[in-house]
Amino acid sequence: MKTLVFTVTTDLSYDQRMMRICTSMAKAGYDVLLVGRERPSSIPLQEQPFRQKRLRCWFDKGKLFYAEYNIRLFFFLLFCKAHLFCAIDLDTIMPVYYISKWRRKPRVYDAHELFCEMEEIISRPTIYKAWKWIERHTVPHFKKGYAVSHTYVQEFKRMYGVEYEIIRNATVLRPFTIPDKPERYILYQGAVNEGRSFETLIPAMQWVKAPLVVCGQGNFFEQAQELARVHELGNKVDFKGYIQPKNLPAYTAQAYIGITLFQETGLSNRYSLANRFFDYMHHGVPQICVNYPEYAQINSEFEIAVLIDDLSPENIAAAINRLLDDEAYYQRLQNNCMKAREKYCWQEEEKKLVAYYNTMNL
Repeated sequence: MKTLVFTVTTDLSYDQRMMRICTSMAKAGYDVLLVGRERPSSIPLQEQPFRQKRLRCWFDKGKLFYAEYNIRLFFFLLFCKAHLFCAIDLDTIMPVYYISKWRRKPRVYDAHELFCEMEEIISRPTIYKAWKWIERHTVPHFKKGYAVSHTYVQEFKRMYGVEYEIIRNATVLRPFTIPDKPERYILYQGAVNEGRSFETLIPAMQWVKAPLVVCGQGNFFEQAQELARVHELGNKVDFKGYIQPKNLPAYTAQAYIGITLFQETGLSNRYSLANRFFDYMHHGVPQICVNYPEYAQINSEFEIAVLIDDLSPENIAAAINRLLDDEAYYQRLQNNCMKAREKYCWQEEEKKLVAYYNTMNL
């Protein structure tokens, strides 16, 4: 069996995207190892059809964490059996680049983001310069790779001349019947990070006749909680924190409306195609979504979302209330979700992923 090693900085227990990718490659006959981080709050790893390794660090965040983790990852990969190394996003690319070069092994870049264009990077000039140097130093040498959207792929070609494949973060298609929803709540699921419009979403809840449930944590989690306190929304905004992937579908299935909003602070947000967009679709949940190219393209084919350009609290509240009040409109979007999920599903993306690795003749 040929061994594929995938590297991330995430806690493996919550990384649904990598669970899908690694499971698909393991099913295709590869020996797969996923390497990530162990945090003080990490729960025990669940058994998977692929191998998992978590690296423990002294530092948990910031520049010192990234420096320490990359050093630890470098030495782990140095002695790791592998036929191919795959770096997931820019924060693990340096060890993968040097190890694959020195060991003369193929390398692949999996770009879930336009990393240097993320809000937390582009808004900090010194941090941006450091990551941009890493990107310019490495990405042109990753001739093989894939990204989650057509616009991401176009941007990598424009910047570095690389030709990447498109592998969307679509949800696994499973049998599903829309349940009764006696309690109408709005759901945000995913990382609670900068640039996700919490500064306007939370104040918008003042004028919405339903509660907001937030499943996830991130670098804006405490600020989001503070916004709820400032606007006296303690009873209308419920922060659940991290939810294990096996438990998250229960929240999604019962949600009445989903939220997929990003501030246009960088191209990573504007060209994004978020996991949650597909998760809501697969559970028949109409959503409020930002009117960016990838979402607009799918919505023009299957109207499943209310697309908005104005991310002010008043406009977000108006869009949510439209779905709450207009039963016929809501039903049309819900029915379209059930059609769209048949086309935009992991089973279709998995075929492209496996075919891509098979062509490498490891």
